[in-house]
Amino acid sequence: MVSREMGPTVHNRSKYTVNRFRIAVDIGGTFVDAVEFDQGTGSVRLSKAPTTPGRPEEGVLEAIRRLGTPLSQTELIVHGTTLGLNAVIERKGAVTGILTNAGFRDLFEIGRADVPREHMYDFAYQRPAPLVRRRHRMGVRGRIDAQGRIVEPLDEQGVRDAAAALVADGVQAIAIAFLHSYCNPQHEERAAQIVSEAFPRIAVSVSSSITREYREVERTATAVLDACIRPIFGKYLGELRAALAEAGFGGRFLVMRSGGGAMLAEVAARVPLYTVMSGPAGGIIGASRLGRDLHRPRLLSLDYGGTSLDAAVIENAEPLVMYEAKLEHFPVLMPIFDIRCIGAGGGSIAWVQEGLLQVGPQSAGADPGPLAYGKGGTEPTTTDAALVLGYIDAGRFLSGAMPLDMQASRTGIEKRIAAPLNADSGTAAAGIFDVLVAKTVGAIREITVERGKDPREFSLLAFGGAGPMIAPMIAREVGAVEVIVPNVPAAFSAWGMLMSDLVFEVAQTDIRVLDESIWPQVETGFVELEHKALAQLAEQGVAPAERVTDRLIECRYVGQEHAIAVALDERMTAKSAVQRFNELHADRYGHALNVPVQVSTLRVRATGRLEKPPLRRLAARAVATSPVAAREREAYCFARRAYCLFAVHERSALCAGDRIEGPAIIDEGTCTTVVHSDQTIVVDEYGNLVIRVRAA
Repeated sequence: MVSREMGPTVHNRSKYTVNRFRIAVDIGGTFVDAVEFDQGTGSVRLSKAPTTPGRPEEGVLEAIRRLGTPLSQTELIVHGTTLGLNAVIERKGAVTGILTNAGFRDLFEIGRADVPREHMYDFAYQRPAPLVRRRHRMGVRGRIDAQGRIVEPLDEQGVRDAAAALVADGVQAIAIAFLHSYCNPQHEERAAQIVSEAFPRIAVSVSSSITREYREVERTATAVLDACIRPIFGKYLGELRAALAEAGFGGRFLVMRSGGGAMLAEVAARVPLYTVMSGPAGGIIGASRLGRDLHRPRLLSLDYGGTSLDAAVIENAEPLVMYEAKLEHFPVLMPIFDIRCIGAGGGSIAWVQEGLLQVGPQSAGADPGPLAYGKGGTEPTTTDAALVLGYIDAGRFLSGAMPLDMQASRTGIEKRIAAPLNADSGTAAAGIFDVLVAKTVGAIREITVERGKDPREFSLLAFGGAGPMIAPMIAREVGAVEVIVPNVPAAFSAWGMLMSDLVFEVAQTDIRVLDESIWPQVETGFVELEHKALAQLAEQGVAPAERVTDRLIECRYVGQEHAIAVALDERMTAKSAVQRFNELHADRYGHALNVPVQVSTLRVRATGRLEKPPLRRLAARAVATSPVAAREREAYCFARRAYCLFAVHERSALCAGDRIEGPAIIDEGTCTTVVHSDQTIVVDEYGNLVIRVRAA
């Protein structure tokens, strides 16, 4: 366990006497991170426990137990997990069936009849097997048209018969998705009622309850994925909540949303799909908060965990939210941060194929983990390479709680990597990092250069267990302004969860040409959406004074397929909305057109504000002296492409204003920051490490 004051300063300590603690828990590929925030003192403590893939709640409970926080005095617990996403990727979700309109049972499998971009020149490409077998897709009579009018009544007996056939064939969850239910959900709601009454143990997901947007392929896929993960997610939340209650927790239990903010666990259980990227979302929220407080409006967040890298662009201290995304190869309609994920992390396996060194996407995960863990792993990983390069102290890993086997790492790299490449172990280990850096730079270019943004104008924010070790190398490659390493970076995503508000979003497709004549109808539509969203916040106990709403109107030129979201304020008119859309279109695509603008979707984001005190400042040294290294060790410097002596500093001993010239390693138990010989570290007023390349 590592204890370090990282979080907010609380001035009125007397108000926090009974429920003084907040806890955030993030499940990663190798470790579960738990962060305790003491509202009385402003201190933050961290604990880590191994991830337990077979029983994920056990890893969460163990991480909380290691914190030692009295749960009876805990106000809230906020949780982020990729449990649902993993279930989809690994095809371990519930056996799912589909109820749709007669004649459209194959819609989910046909999709858009396109080939994924990454396989467009692969003549041997074959689509993955459908998530829902054809015999589990049923069509029933009944039709609603695009204006929401009932053209043919719902065949209620047909619904009963179809559901009975699905259940008899072993289906555990049913997705209901009818044509045009976004403008009239009556048939979907009645079908759901019939299925639930006849088979109360079957999980039911209704497309119009998740999203009221058009595009039947995407809406059907959204309902299917929600149904697929609903039983396992509900079981997981139920068991975790019961165990926490037994341990004395009686506060609010929140789950992160993929598009930012949090929601009560009861709400998350009703729409589990909204949580699939809730773990990485915490880091994005934390990055946005830090960007505002540090006056760094343009950040590239790099979250290096045990199995993957999650990269995101933050501009004007706000991350980009998408409303269409792909989970694996399935298109879904839901709010989600625009995160670029690649299989590159501390547990990524290194291997040689036809004389070429490869890293990832396969990961050793938590079990068996890297060779150094001594749990039976047989393949070298990025963590093993870091040991060989001298970046990790084998005896001090996790503050000494988990000693590593250096010899196992070296032997594995020599056998699996160095020998096939005819190199020594050090060169092979450096090559693993070279490949990792190249993959990361590629991901960064996709979300910057390919979108007209210059990465040299951004600061890199590095967190996750491996982020501070790798990011200084990334900065050298992309020419970034600086690298910022926040306090307790290994648990920064969990810390970001503590900075979240309660959020609920609703949307409604409403296609019409945008002009002053339809503006009253647009206003009426927004009022109805706001009423729904605010009702959800009220259900979650948010006081009226803490509720705020934001309006977005998605627009496009007539004839276009995709839209741009335009933020509205109460003073905007149809004319000013069109003008703002033209500006955004010109900024994104380099031009604007003199053609009519069309509305496609109205969106409302309702926020229930939670208290978020300011960051805690770090004291400066009483006497202006340079920080003294705790020790030295030999490590590999990428600026020199050779081993040399690195000064090793304990992060807990650093003060605001300290300056350290590379090569140096900053050790804080749960991760290390590696600075090469052409770089310098300055500790800012909040204790963040700011790394820049020294002027030549």
